[in-house]
Amino acid sequence: MADKAILYDSSKCTACRGCMVACKQWWGLEGEKTRNLGSYENPPDLSYNTWLKIRFNEIESNKPAGVEWIFTRQACMHCTDAACVKVCPSGALYYGTMGNVAYNPDICTGCGYCSEFCPFKVPKLQGGPATVIRKMNKCILCFDRISNNQEPACVKTCPTDALIFGDRQELVNIGKNRVQELKSAYPEAYLYGEKELGGLHVMYVLTHSPQVHGLPVNPEVPVAAIAWKDVLKPAGYALTGLAVVGLGLNYLVARANANAKAEIKAESKK
Repeated sequence: MADKAILYDSSKCTACRGCMVACKQWWGLEGEKTRNLGSYENPPDLSYNTWLKIRFNEIESNKPAGVEWIFTRQACMHCTDAACVKVCPSGALYYGTMGNVAYNPDICTGCGYCSEFCPFKVPKLQGGPATVIRKMNKCILCFDRISNNQEPACVKTCPTDALIFGDRQELVNIGKNRVQELKSAYPEAYLYGEKELGGLHVMYVLTHSPQVHGLPVNPEVPVAAIAWKDVLKPAGYALTGLAVVGLGLNYLVARANANAKAEIKAESKK
């Protein structure tokens, strides 16, 4: 399959958050409690159950209102050179047939290396280090929909075409043309993701600099991640085995404690 991608045009985004709702609905992701603090905190960040977020930033502007609202999509960028794939000791993260970063949760050990090394801080884990079962979750680019000739859920629901899906190279050309259209009104307009990290499979038409949009200017795979791949990863497989054993023991202990508490409770009711 040819490389596919999503192109997000921040100049067309109205922050309606239809994409966020569609993502949760399609994948059956649980809702999360939020606070009514406007666009800043609903929700505050990506999580195990929130794979997509539209971020909001207000900046000073020469426009009549004196301010300008900046919207930015936040989700997995599906990097060609992905730090998460490099450091995953179990192979749970791998490259899909359309250039996306795919994920097999069944073999995820919950080590957290993907979350630590991702330049965009996207992968999120459920539970803490002492949790019996800890797993990661993130966007997988709706491979199930794409393989059935459908658009990703977020793209399908976007009312302004701020999100479009297609062959990556075609979207690169569309993005470049759009940037040129925006240059007169937005001199800093820029196509983000064409070359970053070997080319992202979620690219952005930005109206301002990456910093204003909350994106790293020159995202890089951390040196430690490269060292992990070349030197430490073989040892990581052994540690993964130990981790699995440890999780098994942790589960047995937790179950024994739960059974003991249940027995005590039952005895107290007699």
